[in-house]
Amino acid sequence: MSALFGPGGNSESFYADGNKHTTQAPAWLVKKGLDAYEYQAGNGIMGSDETFEKIGQAARENGIKMSLHTPYFISLSGVDIEKRLKSLDYIRKSLHVARLIGADTIVIHAGSAAKISREEAMRLASDTLYRAAEEFTGESIHLGIETMGKINQLGTLEEVIELCKVADIYYPVVDFGHLNSRNTGGYYTCEDDYKRTFELIGEKLGDKYARFLHCHFSKIEYTGAGEKKHVRFCDIGFEPPYEPLCSYIAKSGLEPRIICESAGSMADDALVMKNYYKSCLEIN
Repeated sequence: MSALFGPGGNSESFYADGNKHTTQAPAWLVKKGLDAYEYQAGNGIMGSDETFEKIGQAARENGIKMSLHTPYFISLSGVDIEKRLKSLDYIRKSLHVARLIGADTIVIHAGSAAKISREEAMRLASDTLYRAAEEFTGESIHLGIETMGKINQLGTLEEVIELCKVADIYYPVVDFGHLNSRNTGGYYTCEDDYKRTFELIGEKLGDKYARFLHCHFSKIEYTGAGEKKHVRFCDIGFEPPYEPLCSYIAKSGLEPRIICESAGSMADDALVMKNYYKSCLEIN
């Protein structure tokens, strides 16, 4: 086994090659040399069960590992109880689609801490996750809680780890670009920086959570408030660097799945990462 790489959504190059629908993505990704795909439902779950089943069939036929990003409407820490409970419905629907496409992980945003204290936001988010766990206990699909890039969002690494302790269905999803942005840059510059993240997860949650970590990666433009926008690898002067991450996981024998979320070039940049990772494996 080794690390897996793939895009979050369909890149410009996917459409430039004449493809029109996500059902074509798995075969196209295999031809490029990629292993994974994250279906993007951030703006809502749109599509028929029949279509999602076709995507899942194509993924199985081509050996593509699937995950799904849930709607951005989810607010685990919302102060309005009705809106928070509505989040459970979005999770429920996301799990349904995840089963159809063969995803083993769904990715969830933790929520906001803009108008309340972080302590209160964590209390509310934990309550929502406890409620979800009561319904989804025994679910084989991992419910991933993502680290976030804006300062006023819940989603530091420590917060995500704490939320994952609510129940064993929750898994951390580490977005390295997000963490780099909320720490005003320089958070990830060398192998040791990435190593600290994996080691903290292993220490606090267990080795399997670190070894098979679901990751997002992109270079991100940021301000003092954190994340501003995702950019491409070819854009000069942006962070974090992917090379020390690939080098570290190659040396350590870890087996993460890395979903690239570059702006429009996610598949192309995922392949850049995979090829660099393979070169590190050959050295080691």
